Amino acid sequence: MTKRLLLSCAAVLTLAACAGDAPDVEATADAPATQTEPAAPAIDPTLAALKQRALDEQYGYAIVEGLTTEIGQRLAGTEAEARARDWTVAKFEEIGLQNVRVEPFTIPGWERGVETASIVSPFPQEMLLTALGGSVATPRGGVEAPVVFFPTYDDLEGHSEDLSGKIVYIGGRMEKAPDGAGYGPANRKRRSGATEGAKRGALAVVIRSVGTDSHRFPHTGQMRYDPDHPRIPIAALSAPDADQLERMFERGQDIVMRVNVQPITTGDQPSGNVIGEIVGTERPEEIVLIGGHLDSWDLGTGAVDDGAGIGVSAGAAQAIIEAGIKPKRTIRVVAFGAEEVGLLGAYAYAEKHKDAVGQHVLATESDFGAEAPYEVHIGSKSGHDVIREAARIMDLPAKVQQTSGGPDIIPLAMAGVPTMRFQQDGTDYFDLHHTPDDTLDKIDPEQLAINTAAFAVMAVLAANAETDFRTSDSASGDTQDTTEGN
Repeated sequence: MTKRLLLSCAAVLTLAACAGDAPDVEATADAPATQTEPAAPAIDPTLAALKQRALDEQYGYAIVEGLTTEIGQRLAGTEAEARARDWTVAKFEEIGLQNVRVEPFTIPGWERGVETASIVSPFPQEMLLTALGGSVATPRGGVEAPVVFFPTYDDLEGHSEDLSGKIVYIGGRMEKAPDGAGYGPANRKRRSGATEGAKRGALAVVIRSVGTDSHRFPHTGQMRYDPDHPRIPIAALSAPDADQLERMFERGQDIVMRVNVQPITTGDQPSGNVIGEIVGTERPEEIVLIGGHLDSWDLGTGAVDDGAGIGVSAGAAQAIIEAGIKPKRTIRVVAFGAEEVGLLGAYAYAEKHKDAVGQHVLATESDFGAEAPYEVHIGSKSGHDVIREAARIMDLPAKVQQTSGGPDIIPLAMAGVPTMRFQQDGTDYFDLHHTPDDTLDKIDPEQLAINTAAFAVMAVLAANAETDFRTSDSASGDTQDTTEGN
């Protein structure tokens, strides 16, 4: 294919030729000639109707409501995630997707157990915390030890003294931002805090939750161990409890804390990606991939993270099907499994489809909550006109900015698949992220419908465009977004 965009006016592109010439302005002796701006091309009525259908019918909300009500939490590798896969297969078939299937893979299982914490002295009281995903357990009954305070993760990294027999506490507040820019820096303590503590002999690590709320809900999330160091338990305090602990440190007294977390590893467990398609009429082998992740953490019902993404992507497909639109390329909807525990479904998908990765012409994911997007990121050089047209129809600004397309798209982006992303407003996303407060009541159906409409319009434009997105020499290339959800 060529890089040129060869769509007709009916395919809704921003070519001036489709709009017609601007009317001439007659010059007179008294009034010099002026030139008017050409009128913007009309929006294709089929796409305008598709957008309105998605906004009116609120397909996405109905899907996330069903998923969170009938399944609830969906921790990767558990019976609940298995029920969610069955539910999703049935839903995909119900809305009319073709070739519906589960592509299975195996993951290391982990489940939460008892988790308690208390200040033993000098100010005895209970505290609320939760184990981080993948953490080992404390000894039965917990560990009781003096606490050493590190205001930030960098402070712990720069600490050279022995911490044997101590519990490490790492503070550090995450700042709010529409694009979630504070998540990456704040998340370092969650991912690597246990290893840094273990290097210095610590018994356990407790962190201030990686979140932006002030609710007494601790935030979980996946952590990682360095194989060259001992594995020690790590847990997150709710923000108010972290504040309380830090006020105790300000009083200059030695603090003794008891931490008891009893998660278990359950061995190899089944997971899987659920796939459904709207098969293309002319180039069915070429794929426009949209998706979200099916699993969630076990504290809430995973409505915002990422039931919303399943609703947006599957709801967009439902809108296209019910509108009677027959795309030229295949639109593939993927409900990725085991995202929260390390993008395991994303890597399993990339591995299974590695011989067909060149057939993926564009990929994107919804995994940043349910608020409406405020701009569009274009991650590939060719295809600008297509993505800009989707942005125009949704009345959004667009800019060229490297993007992985979403956490589960990272392995495909690394393999050269072109990407784009609707950048949602995530100012309050990390108030709910990985907490018991991630529930359906936090979703505004009208905001979710805007996302669903955007995905539907973009998918149809990409599926019907003559542009070959794959010819771009930039084709994304990012390996991580600031909004990475796992």
